Amino acid sequence: MSAAKSDAPRVVHIDETRTEMTQLLLPGQTNNHGNAFGGQIMAWCDICAAVAAQRFCRGEVVTASMDQLAFRKPVKAGMVVVLRAQVNRSWGTSMEVGVRVEAEDPKVGRREHCCSAYLTFVHLDPEGRPARVPRLDPGGESRRYDEAQDRREARLSLRDTLRSRRAERGG
Repeated sequence: MSAAKSDAPRVVHIDETRTEMTQLLLPGQTNNHGNAFGGQIMAWCDICAAVAAQRFCRGEVVTASMDQLAFRKPVKAGMVVVLRAQVNRSWGTSMEVGVRVEAEDPKVGRREHCCSAYLTFVHLDPEGRPARVPRLDPGGESRRYDEAQDRREARLSLRDTLRSRRAERGG
């Protein structure tokens, strides 16, 4: 095998990153209206996304950011929360993972889309430094793959704008 081939990044098909997690929403995880605490849903999103990211990298990952999480429907106590995650795209040492959250009424089996989130993870080497990630083969998911690049550009643009404003203010 040539040196160039052994240095080529590993390619991982999107299907290998898919993760599904289910949780029963218990009364202790709800607010005074009987709806899920938003922070609980965020924590579950983070865990589900981390599993997808680890499957992709086959190594340690850390959460770098979570994009806006807007709740479309409340999740009531006693409902089953179904979270599905997959890596949407990768760059250098980071990747975007999308998570879709649905609430299932266990009495009738009907599911409703509650919210979605996009998280950025960074792969870490054994010393805790950012490490290269594999290349993602999006298969038939080119829309998700392309939209992930748009979201990344928006995140980086916002970061640069905020840095400039801080610098202008002297801090």
